[in-house]
This record gives sequence, structure tokens and C-alpha cells, in this order.
Amino acid sequence: MCEIRTTRSNLMIDKRVSSLEEAIAGIADGDTIMIGGFGTAGQPTYLIDALIDQGARDLTIINNNAGNGEVGLAALLKAKRVRKMICSFPRQVDSQIFDALYRNKEIELELVPQGNLAARIQAAGAGLGAIFTPTGYGTTLAEGKETRHIDGRDYVLEYPIKADFALIKAHQADRWGNLVYRKAARNFGPIMATAAKTTVVEVSQFVELGELDPEHIITPGIFVQRVFSLENLQDNALSA
Repeated sequence: MCEIRTTRSNLMIDKRVSSLEEAIAGIADGDTIMIGGFGTAGQPTYLIDALIDQGARDLTIINNNAGNGEVGLAALLKAKRVRKMICSFPRQVDSQIFDALYRNKEIELELVPQGNLAARIQAAGAGLGAIFTPTGYGTTLAEGKETRHIDGRDYVLEYPIKADFALIKAHQADRWGNLVYRKAARNFGPIMATAAKTTVVEVSQFVELGELDPEHIITPGIFVQRVFSLENLQDNALSA
């Protein structure tokens, strides 16, 4: 635990929202959205469902995969709200929704090697203009891109990936937006939070200020704008 000093300014900081509608407010047609998750691990399913209900279209989605089965990201694809996918692993056994859309030329794909995907998101979060990476050199993924020979090795120039919104999932949050994650569900969440104008988080529970061990906080609240707790859904169900 850590000691929290109470001041007028920190008493005013509260990034909690009480509804999914409030959490995703402001997402517009044509926006670029990062969605956390490695497959279904760490995917903010409730935020995605709220986005489907909200109705924004022509979205560019950044994710490691291109949906699993017919839930979460796959459901967003099925609703035909996505114009373009930027991902590293679009095809797998249960990616039939994306596969059908792509074959019918109803969706664009930018294929990015997984390491490059992470590095480009990190570059955006760090405020870098571009990075040189050896991954993809000499392949079709490097066609039309600047290359450079540095210290005996060949590299490809890649540009940062940033977004209007990041929708991610964490385990716990305090009202300042500090986050801890649960095991492998962490995956892309921390770097996506740094690379979006607005980061929206779905968490399992809220805790009081000072209850999170500072050594366990992976995403500081400075990178988070809104947090919705699934506890609200349970409370609403009990009161119904």
C-alpha cells in the first residue's frame, strides 16, 4: 500500500463512469480504435458490445487478431462497422467472420508482424516520428518502404500507430485510473493506453486510493480518461 496525501486537486480526480454508454461516448464514424486483447484474453467484450449498440461505422480497428467466433471483436465485424483492420494474425480456425468479409472485399487489411505492431504502438506512445526495424526486410511487407543499412544490418522504416480511442481491459482500477492487470490479459493494453487520445478501460472492480501496490501498477492513471467497472452491471441486475 501507499500513502495518499489529500489535496484539493486530487479530490477532484475521478475517472469512473457509471454506464457503458458514457464510457464510449464520442466515438464517431471513421475513428481509429485500438482494442486490447490477444485473441479473447484481455478483450474488453462489454465495451465492444456497447460500441456495436452505439452505431459508429467505417472504423479502423487495431488489434492483434481479427476476431474469434462471433463475439466481441468478431461481432463488431459481423455488424459491418469496420472499414479496415490493422493486425498481425487475421486468420485462424474461428476467424470466419473476418475471412468472409475479406474474401468479399468488404474490409481492408493492413498486415503487421506482431513485434512491429507492438513497436509501432510503443513509438506512438513515446512520441517518436518513426522507427527502423529488421522485421519484414526483404519481404512483400517492405515493398514501397524506405530501407536502410545500419551497423551491418538491413532495416525497414515503419511509422507509429496511434488512435482516437483505445478500448482495453484491466483487472482493478482506482478512481484516478491507475490500472493493474490479470496475468496474460495484460498483453497490448498498457502500450495501447499510451498511444490513443482517449483511453477507455473495462475493469473487474474498483478499489480505494492507496489499495493498489505501486509496484503492481502497470498503467498510471495519466494515460487513462474513463474507467467502467463490471460491478455496475451486477449492481444494476440486483436492483432490477
